Amino acid sequence: MAGFSFIDSHAHLDYPQLAGDLPAVLARAEEAGISDIITIGVRPSTADQPRQLAEAHANIWFSAGCHPHEAGREAEACNTELFIQQGQHPKCVAIGECGLDYYYDYAPRDQQAASFRAQIEAARQLDLPVIIHARDADADMIALIEEEYAARPWLGLLHCFSSGPDLAWRALELGFYISFSGILTFNSAKQLQELAAQIPPDRVLVETDAPFLAPVPHRGASNEPAFALHTLEKLAELQGRGLAEMAELTAANTRALFRRMGAGA
Repeated sequence: MAGFSFIDSHAHLDYPQLAGDLPAVLARAEEAGISDIITIGVRPSTADQPRQLAEAHANIWFSAGCHPHEAGREAEACNTELFIQQGQHPKCVAIGECGLDYYYDYAPRDQQAASFRAQIEAARQLDLPVIIHARDADADMIALIEEEYAARPWLGLLHCFSSGPDLAWRALELGFYISFSGILTFNSAKQLQELAAQIPPDRVLVETDAPFLAPVPHRGASNEPAFALHTLEKLAELQGRGLAEMAELTAANTRALFRRMGAGA
């Protein structure tokens, strides 16, 4: 067991790669030092799956939302009232993930934006943060978050960050947080590593996005929460901090952002 604890701020525990062996997945996470895991909602129609996992495990929390990939397929993708209803559960710590993904363009861009705005409004009304997915959409993302923030402030997290520095610094200026995944360990991620070294220590989180994006040395394998340790190690190296200090910092930031998790260790 690690001599410190930290949090995997973004995983998909209901996906079959993890759900099929969940007791072993959770045991390995605990051995790696993971104290808590946030499992993420991606479809209004399947919101019960992350919720049920959180209800069954004291150290699992969840979010409710609609991924931009699903914005054109989910009938309730823009139903603010439904997101509010789903987000009222005491173990729901955020709305999302939601945002803009122009890399795949699985949903029309106007529908992605409309769903994103609906979820921002739900988060405002619930006083919860928004978990933001941004890929190949930096200019539109900056414009949208600035417009929505000017209309009425809200709190966001840029999850699995792999965008450019302009989006990162503008989001930080709004008081948002940034989370790094296994991408941070990739040899090709030099620009991202340079950025991670500069992010204020009180605004950074770590995640797996499991079962996707396994870090080095597991790249290509199915990802799982235990592997967040490798991302934490890389982030500590880049920031010039000890591993235990980085674990404490990222855990404290996660609890500060997702306030329903409380202040406990």
